[in-house]
Amino acid sequence: MKHSPRSIRPFIGAKDFEVSRNFYLDLGFEEVPLGPSMSYFKTDGIGFYLQNAYVKDWVDNTMLFLEVDDVDRYWNELSALDLPAKYDQVRLVPIRKLDWGRECFLHDPSGILWHIGEFTK
Repeated sequence: MKHSPRSIRPFIGAKDFEVSRNFYLDLGFEEVPLGPSMSYFKTDGIGFYLQNAYVKDWVDNTMLFLEVDDVDRYWNELSALDLPAKYDQVRLVPIRKLDWGRECFLHDPSGILWHIGEFTK
């Protein structure tokens, strides 16, 4: 099978759609509303769909990996946003070194876990 993919866009849920929308806007994503209960959030040619839908088991088991070119820079910018002070459920976990590279973690307001990493070159 031969294809020419252009993107992969996961669907994620939101416990509180408005809170999650604001959170992702604060992170620097651009929102493209697709209706009253779904938006596409994008940055630099990548993105995901945020839905006004919450199934605890689904959201609690959702993880996304965001590859960045400089995890230290991303961590510093992320920390400067002080998102845990603005959003109750948001948590940041500092950078850790692994066999494949380095990553930090961000828990969104609904509990979705973002792995933000940089592969060893």
